Amino acid sequence: MSDKGKKIFLALTIVVPFLIYCVVYYTPMFKNAPFKLKEFESIDLKWGMGNNLENSYNSATGDYQYVNGQDSLIKTNVKLRKDDILYLHSKASELGFWNFPDVLANRGTNVDSSKVLRYVIQFNYKKKSKTVIYLTDYNEIPKLKGLAEQMKTLLQQSINDAEERYGKQAGSKN
Repeated sequence: MSDKGKKIFLALTIVVPFLIYCVVYYTPMFKNAPFKLKEFESIDLKWGMGNNLENSYNSATGDYQYVNGQDSLIKTNVKLRKDDILYLHSKASELGFWNFPDVLANRGTNVDSSKVLRYVIQFNYKKKSKTVIYLTDYNEIPKLKGLAEQMKTLLQQSINDAEERYGKQAGSKN
C-alpha cells in the first residue's frame, strides 16, 4: 500500500469517525446554548392535585401562594437572591433539566384528567423557556424520576429558605 493510500485509510478509519462522534456529542450542547444565566428572567413553579394548581411561585414578581396544613391559601412575596438563582440554574444544568421531556407521565396517562400530584417547572430566558410537567406517580425511568424529584425539591427548598430569611428580616425590623 502506498503512503497516500495509508493516509486515506487512516483518515477514513480514525479521523472521520472521530468527527462524527464530536458532532453527535456536542450537538445537544449547542442546541441548549440559549439557556444562559445572563439571559435568565424567571422561574415559575406550580403544583397541586390534577389540574388544580393552587400552589405557585414566580421568581420575577416574588409572588408565592400555597395551601397550608389548615387548607388556608397563604399569599406572600418571597424574592430569591442572585446566589439562589445561580445555584438553581447550575443545578438544572447539572441534572440535565434542559434535556428532560416536556411531560413526565406514565404511558397511557391522560395528563389533563389525572388526579395525581403534578408539578409544572418552568425556567424562562430571553430567547426561550423550558417547561416540564411532572406527575409524581411517574415510574417508567427511575433515574429520570429521581432527577425530577431532586429538581422539584431544590426549587421548593430554595423558596422555603428565602421565605424563612424574609420572615426573619421582617421580624427583626419590628
